[in-house]
Amino acid sequence: MKSHKVISIVGARPQFIKLAPVANALRTFNIPHKIIHTGQHYDYSMSDMHFGQLRLDRPDYNLGVGSASHARQTGEMLPLIEEVLQKENPALTLVYGDTNSTLAGALASVKIEIPVAHVEAGLRSFVEYMPEEINRRVTDHISKYLFCPTQRAMKLLQAEGLKGILTGDVMVDALMMFSKVKMDHPYKKPFILATIHRAENTDNKERFMGIWKGLNLIAKDISVIFPVHPRTKNFYKDILSDHEKGLSLADPVGYLEMIAMERDAQCIITDSGGVQKEALILETPCVTVRKATEWPETIELGGNCLVDARPSAIYQAVSNMAERSISEKVNPFGDGKAGYNIASFIKDHCV
Repeated sequence: MKSHKVISIVGARPQFIKLAPVANALRTFNIPHKIIHTGQHYDYSMSDMHFGQLRLDRPDYNLGVGSASHARQTGEMLPLIEEVLQKENPALTLVYGDTNSTLAGALASVKIEIPVAHVEAGLRSFVEYMPEEINRRVTDHISKYLFCPTQRAMKLLQAEGLKGILTGDVMVDALMMFSKVKMDHPYKKPFILATIHRAENTDNKERFMGIWKGLNLIAKDISVIFPVHPRTKNFYKDILSDHEKGLSLADPVGYLEMIAMERDAQCIITDSGGVQKEALILETPCVTVRKATEWPETIELGGNCLVDARPSAIYQAVSNMAERSISEKVNPFGDGKAGYNIASFIKDHCV
């Protein structure tokens, strides 16, 4: 007989942020909740720091999987997650976003007949080779409950024969939860903020070098702050040591400091899905160095643009976007009640 508890499976920095409002709402509804941390992100600045800042309980299980190829990492997670789920026998597994931890958590659950709810379901970039696209598509098709952040996500699921549940975006909840907390950073305005970490940019040296040269080109005119993902730093250690004076490399920062930097930046250069949304909500222009985005709403509302990984293209896009006003845009991502909506549904239908 299954218990009434819910288990969240997370493993990467964006998932800790998404987990925070859901965990808070589950607590409000007195729903027993445990956390499995796969260890996909294990560096202090990418993991432990965020649990403290986001007021999250420490994970009940840390699987310590660490870095590996996509196949090996996902494969190593599966038996470890399965072992915990068999021990805990939850009523529901919650998975978040589109990482290898998302896919592994969903697969391990359904194979032992534990229903899965996918938070941030229905996103599509339509770039078939992208690991995140594969993870989110498979997870959607094996999950029982699909919690959608937007109306667009609902329609995309419907086109695939799936039924979504509109909840709003939990990352809006997180921004609102911590908006009253003092957020600061050590950088003097004006500056450009850059965040580059996705495999399509860091595993492809030609693309990364195009972005790197673009950042250095921009740094001749205005300060560029580049918090470097540990994986990127490891891949390009020698290249990163040689840069323009105006380009400052930094270690990854905590959620609150990152939000403050996004808020104060003149423009953001990124390949992160979450940062695109945060930039729009914070009314900061954004340039996304990718071929497609799972958040086209940010482009339609004029707060974001896609650009190829060429120095001149990145420089021109930043020049154009930095002059654009994106205030008073309609926020398509909800009213900050997504966590409550998710927990309420779980209370009524799952436990």
